[in-house]
Amino acid sequence: MAIRVTLPSSPSPDPGTMHRTTRIKITELNPHLMCALCGGYFIDATTIVECLHSFCKTCIVRYLETNKYCPMCDVQVHKTRPLLSIRSDKTLQDIVYKLVPGLFKDEMKRRRDFYAAYPLTEVPNGSNEDRGEVLEQEKGALSDDEIVSLSIEFYEGVRQVRLLGWDREEKKGPLENGDGDKEKTGVRFLRCPAAMTVMHLAKFLRNKMDVPSKYKVEVLYEDEPLKEYYTLMDIAYIYPWRRNGPLPLKYRVQPACKRLTLPTGPTPSEGTNTSGASESSGATSAANGGTSNCLQTPSSTSRGRKMTVNGAPVPPLT
Repeated sequence: MAIRVTLPSSPSPDPGTMHRTTRIKITELNPHLMCALCGGYFIDATTIVECLHSFCKTCIVRYLETNKYCPMCDVQVHKTRPLLSIRSDKTLQDIVYKLVPGLFKDEMKRRRDFYAAYPLTEVPNGSNEDRGEVLEQEKGALSDDEIVSLSIEFYEGVRQVRLLGWDREEKKGPLENGDGDKEKTGVRFLRCPAAMTVMHLAKFLRNKMDVPSKYKVEVLYEDEPLKEYYTLMDIAYIYPWRRNGPLPLKYRVQPACKRLTLPTGPTPSEGTNTSGASESSGATSAANGGTSNCLQTPSSTSRGRKMTVNGAPVPPLT
């Protein structure tokens, strides 16, 4: 399995190249996702407070019954009661479940099978996850080919520009996938693959709403603008959406910011040497957008000065 990771690239004047997406194998991350005691992926990840090394909960508890030192760095966990110096690492466990395909589903099935075989066994804290009764959908896990329902509404947080030939008052409601969906749920929504990016959604909105090209369409989650390269899966993992309804997104339309590029003047031929006044005149012409390759006539300030063209002296103008 390979996962996508967005990394900042080297500084570049082009904003489109400021980020690049690369693929790395899950095996390259295994040293950070696997327990050193059992050799498997973390289950109920637990971290030692003194050294911040992590292990499976059952593995480290069993190990500390006979040892008082970290199995990786030999730091003393606690003098008398080492179990007091370990903490559950929920964030690390969520990362493992999201990176390793099928791990969460298999673990939940294993727990359900265990408590079905031993119905009298008590669950330590009585949570649904400990009993294996949490589904992948409730956990927020997604796959690339899974279909995600999303609602897209107009963002009212700031005053929007009024576009020529496009009236947001007529189309400010959520986009609609079908009347049947609206009647059943009361909310209009789209059904899109989890691999779809924010850029694709913005293009769809532009075509759907007939937005002129001089304006840009921006997609937001609550009040935060989303990166164009984010997929719906990325949004589900980054933001607190628990799949208890359509993914709530918003959009707004703003004037597009155009980058100003300064025109460059024609490059003088090799061996050509002109006076300072001529160079100043050429720079002024280039700044005004002139692209003529004709020989510029020296200004009056250059009279009486010697000039050379291709190494040959030119008599001064009188």
